[in-house]
Amino acid sequence: MIGAQILRYILVGSTSNIVLYLLYIALTALGVGHKMAMTGLFVLGVFQTFILNKRWTFAHAGDTQRSLFRYLIVYGGCYLLNLSILILFVDHLGFSHQIIQGAAIMLAAALLFLLQKYWIFTNADKPGQLAKELA
Repeated sequence: MIGAQILRYILVGSTSNIVLYLLYIALTALGVGHKMAMTGLFVLGVFQTFILNKRWTFAHAGDTQRSLFRYLIVYGGCYLLNLSILILFVDHLGFSHQIIQGAAIMLAAALLFLLQKYWIFTNADKPGQLAKELA
């Protein structure tokens, strides 16, 4: 089960991130600042992937409001992490924003899968379900 979820997560995430990254490159090429471009596209990506991950990746039938609330908390934290990475590595250390943003996406993807699987879209409130998911 976890293998299928990982594959679906990769498909949702990679498709979303490729499209959003290309939009990021286009927006910054048009003169939009790297932090502003990342912020706008991050918000778009959050809502798009919430729907796809809830319904398809994790097939979660639980409370939508609860899972959305948790999703927003996690993605808010990821946004702050991403912004901090851009500020540190691009603004202060002078690295290329294209490379740093690409690396930040990969770091966030791994962290987000685990948090979605074991906190946001968990069915752990059902007796014995968490033990089954960890097996």
